[in-house]
Amino acid sequence: MAEDLSVLNVAELKERLRAAGLPVSGKKEDLIARLNDAARPMMAREPTEPTPAEDFEGTVTLGRKDAALAMMRRESVLGLPLGAVVAILLAAMMTAVALGAPGLLGFAKEPDWELIDFDATQAEAFAAGLVSLGHPDWKGRMSGSAYEHAAAESILENFSSMGYQTQMHTYPVDMFSVNSEPSLRMCPPGANPLVQPCGFGDLGSQGRIVEFEHRIDYVIQGYSGSVNVAFQDNIPLVDLGDGGDDALWSDAAGAVGIVDSGGSISGNTALFVKAIENDLAALIRVNTNYNCGKVEADDCVPIFKSVDTSAVKDANGGSMPDIAFIAVSNLTGQSMRNLAVDGARLEMNIDVTNGGQLDVKVPCGTLQGESSELVLVGAHHDTVYSGPGAIDDTSGSASVLEMARQVAKIAESQGTPERTLRFCTWGGEEEGLFGSKAYVQANGAALADNLRLYINLDMNHVDIDFSRGNSLSMFTNNQEDYDHIQSIWEVYSAERSEVADRYEVRFSLLDGPKGAEDGMPYNSDHGPFVYDLPGGAEGQAIVCYGSGSWEYHTYADDMSRFNAESLGVSVTVYGTYLRWLAWG
Repeated sequence: MAEDLSVLNVAELKERLRAAGLPVSGKKEDLIARLNDAARPMMAREPTEPTPAEDFEGTVTLGRKDAALAMMRRESVLGLPLGAVVAILLAAMMTAVALGAPGLLGFAKEPDWELIDFDATQAEAFAAGLVSLGHPDWKGRMSGSAYEHAAAESILENFSSMGYQTQMHTYPVDMFSVNSEPSLRMCPPGANPLVQPCGFGDLGSQGRIVEFEHRIDYVIQGYSGSVNVAFQDNIPLVDLGDGGDDALWSDAAGAVGIVDSGGSISGNTALFVKAIENDLAALIRVNTNYNCGKVEADDCVPIFKSVDTSAVKDANGGSMPDIAFIAVSNLTGQSMRNLAVDGARLEMNIDVTNGGQLDVKVPCGTLQGESSELVLVGAHHDTVYSGPGAIDDTSGSASVLEMARQVAKIAESQGTPERTLRFCTWGGEEEGLFGSKAYVQANGAALADNLRLYINLDMNHVDIDFSRGNSLSMFTNNQEDYDHIQSIWEVYSAERSEVADRYEVRFSLLDGPKGAEDGMPYNSDHGPFVYDLPGGAEGQAIVCYGSGSWEYHTYADDMSRFNAESLGVSVTVYGTYLRWLAWG
């Protein structure tokens, strides 16, 4: 009885086709039909007409494609009808694979890795150019802003100058915008507090005002609402401790709550939901447990983080709340608490538009192959609103551009690749992977049928100070890719030891289910390509993360920490693999 192949998903069907050296493009029913046809006994098959050469291109991979095409164009071989010759070749090939000899007949071969080049100076120039496009005061390229759009246009122009077919995708997504410079101040009352505390007639109060610096002392959090609190409003600042006391949250209704990070309630989303449930006017999260002493010697610098908008909307009856949400440094939090105990009044002005939509951009450059099977390389070009994002993830975008530049040079001599190659960068990553999610949703059917591999470069960078760590993490959910990447690293280690010896590279095979400890994390733009494809298909991806970037999501993530050399490790290893997948 024939095997029921319909129970297999698309990824499993394609794996069988690859093992047999057969084409992997097409819909699920096409893949099943192709496998069933290959499995039929050779003598039971009727002679068939020759397959048109244009339908056959790109389907004999990693072998002697030109010879196979020439054979296909002949009317007969050894006196046999062409259909019979094809059937014999397929049967022999499948037998060879089953016997552990995939190189037989030239349909597959052991990789002969030829490392691609990498120019650290050019990669750093790409990064510096993108950083220069940030907000003039806040430095960031926040998703949906003119600065994110300018970065996307710059990347598209680079792809075009390299010779790629270019396309700019635009996706409207739920997004907040920071409309003006915020302010955060506290004022201990002066000599005449009964007249107007911290106001006209309160002698000496103005000279005692403590003003906190935006971006340095505090940053607005993702999907914050707005608030306009003046000293004279006498809005209480309620100390919520580590967030574990429900009575304190209840006491903060209508007030501003201040809570430590890393306490009883973990993460921005859970804290924001708690603020909704208790009807706070604003929430202040104190950074007590991240980057302490790494950016500023005596402080924990505030970082931007976003929230899960779905969970927040569920807690707020289906819409985003108008509750201001900021993070402050550890020293700022301590100062605010001490001032409040001494009777100081709070002034807090946060002007944010929330609950609407803004456009995020996805620029792509494509090198069309002989087949529709696709290898896609990506990184995100947006940053947090409050910092340059030189490492997160300008380093990744610069890596994509440098890999694309090197591949374009290879194409000049190698010609059309067997697989289609595409380079894209994503807007909207920092607020929820919005650009890559929208791209996958818009192109899901084609990706499910044709995506061979997605390569993600997110902070694939090691800090210039190796005392902070010198490791790079390379991981994938596919055994074949895992083995090949390790093999390329061995070649890289031998041929470019002057660089390789400076870095520790860690490899992981994460082929478990979504959410499992041994599964691929859903924390960057590879997530949608692995888990969000339609029809139950699970995409294949390889990812690289770096180390030592304590300035992540802060004002200090600038070019002063940039180490262009470190980008060359992942660009060369992954780019070499891409070259082999494209040209064999």
